Amino acid sequence: MNPPPELETLRDWLRYAVSRFNHAHLAFGHGSADAYDEAAYLLLHTLHLPLDRLDPFLDARITAGERSEIAALLNRRVDERVPAAYLTREAWLGSFRFYVDERVLIPRSFIAELLPDGLDPYVRDRSKIKSALDLCTGSGCLAVLLAHAFEEADIDAVDVSADALAVAQRNVSDYGLAGRINLIRSDLFDNVPQKSYDLVISNPPYVTTVAMEELPREYRHEPAVALAGGDDGLDAVRRILRKAPHFMQDEALLIVEIGHNHAALEAAFPRMPFVWLTTASADDSVFLLRREEILAGR
Repeated sequence: MNPPPELETLRDWLRYAVSRFNHAHLAFGHGSADAYDEAAYLLLHTLHLPLDRLDPFLDARITAGERSEIAALLNRRVDERVPAAYLTREAWLGSFRFYVDERVLIPRSFIAELLPDGLDPYVRDRSKIKSALDLCTGSGCLAVLLAHAFEEADIDAVDVSADALAVAQRNVSDYGLAGRINLIRSDLFDNVPQKSYDLVISNPPYVTTVAMEELPREYRHEPAVALAGGDDGLDAVRRILRKAPHFMQDEALLIVEIGHNHAALEAAFPRMPFVWLTTASADDSVFLLRREEILAGR
């Protein structure tokens, strides 16, 4: 669609983009909550402006070259339903920027909200975390956050996809962490070295079969292997709970994100004493267990 010629300022383009996004009934959830936030982000990114400073530029006039670039980006977002992160090749978790493309799930994790505080109060002394494992690392985003939260830790980051690990390698290198984060191609624990970790985290595939069939078009651009969790969404979680104790120190923690599968998980493991961690976005989407609790609850 060719934009109307009367669009002259950033304010004009912002209104136009929000209207188009709302009219097209786009799905959000890949970093933006609604049409306004996503339109503002895409415009500021395309114009190479600070992402946190919209107001000073609202009445700035858009050049012909910028006009063409913005129009092309908005058309792809609306017509092809490409998520914004794939259009800009970046995603943010807090203040951390990550490179992303269609080889990886767009970073979004409740666990990411917990790591800046070092998992307090469950980890009292961050310096005691010497080794950590990130299962299903995807873009490597949680591994990078782990490295910043636990500065004494060496981290193994695992994914079944060689393509995903290539993206993770780029992000690990961008943050200068190649000496601390070891990337491993493995289907969960299958190729993980036989060692004991102080901390194991995972944001595994957990979308149920029914939910996979109902995903909006935006989510279908993401690799299905990073989303599909089987009939009840718990295929990977079952494997993690079965194998994790073999890779954990006696006092080690296991932290796993399971989305909306709280009730299904507790029904599947009625004796497991799950501790549900509260984040700003949810209070029943991430569980914590210690090694002895996993062994006792199986």
